[in-house]
Amino acid sequence: MADDSYQITVETEVAYIEEQSDLTSDVYVFAYHIVIGNTGKVGAQLISRHWIIADANGQKQEVRGMGVVGEQPHLDPGQRYEYSSGTSLKTPYGSMYGRYQFLADDGTRFEAEIPVMELVAKRILH
Repeated sequence: MADDSYQITVETEVAYIEEQSDLTSDVYVFAYHIVIGNTGKVGAQLISRHWIIADANGQKQEVRGMGVVGEQPHLDPGQRYEYSSGTSLKTPYGSMYGRYQFLADDGTRFEAEIPVMELVAKRILH
């Protein structure tokens, strides 16, 4: 049984950025917005992230790093943290998903899953 002291929710939203994409060079740019909420009973700091980004050709890229957008936010119970970032693919569609690693105020380390985000470029009809 999971301990409900350490509960993090992750909400995602993705947008295709047509004006930054270059279809002739196979560059498809996506922006994403993340909302992280501490629904547990213990405060926790987001320490690091691990993303897996896959394109339509099955090429996978792993991204690991400290914090998010240069920050390691601390979330008390009930608090939320939002940020926006982006990625690019060499195909018009793919996906990304991963995990955030947290350190709770009581010293417990735990992870929160980042749900799969579908990255789909808007089709241009001729």
